[in-house]
Amino acid sequence: MASGTSGQREEASHEPVMLDRVLTLLAPALDVPDAVIVDATVGLGGHADALLAAHPTLTLIGLDRDPEALRHAADRLARHGDRVHLVHAVYDAMPDVLAEHGLTSVQGVLFDLGVSSLQLDRPERGFSYATDAALDMRMDPGAGRTAADVLNTYPQAELVRVLRSYGEERFAHRIAKAIVTERQREPISNSARLVQVLSDAVPAASRRTGGHPAKRTFQALRIEVNGELDALRHALPAALDALAVGGRFVALAYHSLEDRMVKRELGERARSRTPEGLPVELSGHGPQLRLLTRGAEKAAEEEYKRNPRSASVRLRAAERLVEAA
Repeated sequence: MASGTSGQREEASHEPVMLDRVLTLLAPALDVPDAVIVDATVGLGGHADALLAAHPTLTLIGLDRDPEALRHAADRLARHGDRVHLVHAVYDAMPDVLAEHGLTSVQGVLFDLGVSSLQLDRPERGFSYATDAALDMRMDPGAGRTAADVLNTYPQAELVRVLRSYGEERFAHRIAKAIVTERQREPISNSARLVQVLSDAVPAASRRTGGHPAKRTFQALRIEVNGELDALRHALPAALDALAVGGRFVALAYHSLEDRMVKRELGERARSRTPEGLPVELSGHGPQLRLLTRGAEKAAEEEYKRNPRSASVRLRAAERLVEAA
């Protein structure tokens, strides 16, 4: 963890994505006595700090699997005292975390998904293809396999699955074959060598027009290493079930796989389950949620010019209408 002045610089340079919109969407649910919000991906604490400042009686439970992020968040949020509870956990552990805090429901849940600024800005963490580093990519550096482990031990068919499912990589077969061939010479352990393998494997025409040839593979490896989509698949229903009536949910997604999962879960709960043709809504069959956004909202042009990492964001939000059945 950076400390002192360097830590303060890091926090100052971190701009929470779509902050004003997040605050506006959550405000009606948090302006009640004893409100509690779960920031499921607290990161450097930017959204959390602004929420706590805007709502002086709000209690925040912040989750993150990255111990370094939690240390930064603790420093940043210290001024809010005992209104802050930070927990080292993946967001699919939310039901257990709430139970440990004696909570059966909360007024707000925020998901700011994907890789954090802290992780991208630390070359030694191995998330970026722009800087040569060991291929780690673990959001929790003390847990599980690394990206190098995946690259050097997965059978070719499994590599194809990862690249296709999590990177939506159309050259998955070519890339997986190239990785297997290259690792037979010597294990692939650093990002520069992997980028070279990918550049050689992707056709020249695609390299000229399809963006950086490493982007989709690095995304796929990161998701596989951290089990991100499996965790989100379990976390989304748990988060929505935890909302009190009138509680609000906001999710910021940065690639189509996450956004589709959020869209599907919100959409299913915003529909009536009363069979078509009946003149009245059946008790217990009405919509659980009211959607607060029309489709997915994007960052304003002036924001992504100022903060390029907001360019791919898709925001969706919903409000809880009824108690859980």
